[in-house]
Amino acid sequence: MFIWGLIALCFFAGQGISLHAQEKAVSFEMKLSKEKLGLNERLKVEFTMNKDGDNFQPPEFADFNVVMGPSQTVSNSWSNGKRSFYKTYWYILNPRKKGSLRIEQATIEIEGQTYKTVPKTVVVTAAVSNPNAPKTANDIAGENLHLVAEVSKTNPYLNEAVSVVYKLYISRDISVNNYRPLDNPQYNNFWSQDIPVTRYKSEPTTYKGKPYLSVVLKRVVLYPQKSGKLEIEPLALEIYVDVPTSRRSFFGQRIYSQATQRVSAGKRVLNVKPLPEQGKPEDFSGAVGDFTFSVTASKTSLNASESLQAKVSVEGDGNLKLFQLPKLTLPSALEVYEPEFKEDVRTNLSGMKGSVSESYTVVPSFRGQYPIPSVSFSYFNPKTRSYQTVNSDEITLQVLEGPEDNSTSTNTGVVNRNTVSVPSGDQFHFIKLKSDLIPVANQFFLGSSRFYWWLLLPLALVPLSLLVRQLLAQKDQDQEKIQLRQTNRLARKYLTNAKKALGNKEAFYIALERALHNYLKAKLRIETFEFSKEKIQSLLEEKQAKEQSIEQLIQLLTNCEMARYSPFSTGQMQDDYQLASKVIAQLDKELPK
Repeated sequence: MFIWGLIALCFFAGQGISLHAQEKAVSFEMKLSKEKLGLNERLKVEFTMNKDGDNFQPPEFADFNVVMGPSQTVSNSWSNGKRSFYKTYWYILNPRKKGSLRIEQATIEIEGQTYKTVPKTVVVTAAVSNPNAPKTANDIAGENLHLVAEVSKTNPYLNEAVSVVYKLYISRDISVNNYRPLDNPQYNNFWSQDIPVTRYKSEPTTYKGKPYLSVVLKRVVLYPQKSGKLEIEPLALEIYVDVPTSRRSFFGQRIYSQATQRVSAGKRVLNVKPLPEQGKPEDFSGAVGDFTFSVTASKTSLNASESLQAKVSVEGDGNLKLFQLPKLTLPSALEVYEPEFKEDVRTNLSGMKGSVSESYTVVPSFRGQYPIPSVSFSYFNPKTRSYQTVNSDEITLQVLEGPEDNSTSTNTGVVNRNTVSVPSGDQFHFIKLKSDLIPVANQFFLGSSRFYWWLLLPLALVPLSLLVRQLLAQKDQDQEKIQLRQTNRLARKYLTNAKKALGNKEAFYIALERALHNYLKAKLRIETFEFSKEKIQSLLEEKQAKEQSIEQLIQLLTNCEMARYSPFSTGQMQDDYQLASKVIAQLDKELPK
């Protein structure tokens, strides 16, 4: 008997522990049937608790008339051995005026503790035509979805990075199935790059003081290319939503209604500040950010005919893809080849980070010492709001073995004096003893051979002039062919990297855009920070380029911008490459040399 009593005691003690573990935390909440209603509509307010309490004190409802209430409902059920209890006090209210009306907190005592609800605000508008009409699923979706464009800076400098994050705020009362973009922003007057969102992750947050879930849908980094007020066009989406209804299935599950809602982030305006003119260095090429600059050589001691790499490098945070590196100035005795451009740039929400460089292949022909002079690089730092100039160290190259430069002393840089040369052979010649004198005689011009030559010369010049004209026409044709070949070589020079990247959309259009920009820099003599479609079109019109060529160039620049967020086929890339070659060839003929 003692043993059975002990077992029973343990059993009931375990049940007590189990029941205690199943107890839920106390909750006491206020729920509104609507957050926005007309002056002639009614509002249902519910105060719900999950444990029974005493001394319920409702708010005063100062701005409302109480049409019905307080009424009370109790729900008590068991499921899988667990008890669910809910008790609700509810009221039907009618607003007295328009505006934002506040419903203060209610209080109740549960197990000796006082609990309070959170005050809520209701927006009351003018009277509606059908006050008793229930809200549709689209109405509920519209109230519970918000698309917001969050901008990192609203007052940036020219060519300073600005990040835009498009967030969708979703109420916990609905669920989103999918979405599709309706209108993607063009980002005119900006250099832009998308930051891909690889995973859509919802995070709990608040929006206008209410609990929501937020999802990042799109991220982009912008670099403004002109100063003044610039608009960021809105992003518009179509959202597919499941809205819960008051109906339930046979098994007690809530029935959802599907709805489609269109949301827009709205326009955002940036006030872009121009770079200050005061203190701007002469060699400033549009670099904006925080950089380090260096000039290095792969080796400083070598023999003649050997090669070395002289590297000009800029590293840091800023618009690394949007300015031109300074050029090296080397002694004429060194053979220098065209530099090879390299970039290692990563773009995140804070902007571009990494490095860009140009490597020069240098080959000395004679032994001696050759200096690589100091090179300066200037940039604008938005953090300090000032220009900064960095100078590289001078590098001396020692060419140890090889022929000497007879015209110049490479060690001192002093030109050798000319030596007196003595001609070989006889230095003196005898005086001529036999002369070739011709006697002077008077000759008449009329009837002489010269007379007939001058008489027939004009007739002989006629076929000669025809022959010369034909040769000149042939020369013009040959000149046009030469110019066409030069133009094609120029196009291939600028478009080499773009051709290599055919099939890779992002790399191809970045290379194509850089090729077009480099070509326009060379022909129009403008800097990177001056680039805009309007500026380019204006300069080409001033230089009397043909309208068709201008339109094709602007279309190519537009395609380069759109390709960052729109799908482009390989065929489209091939067409754009052919069009770029054609446009560069046309403009090279149309623009003055």
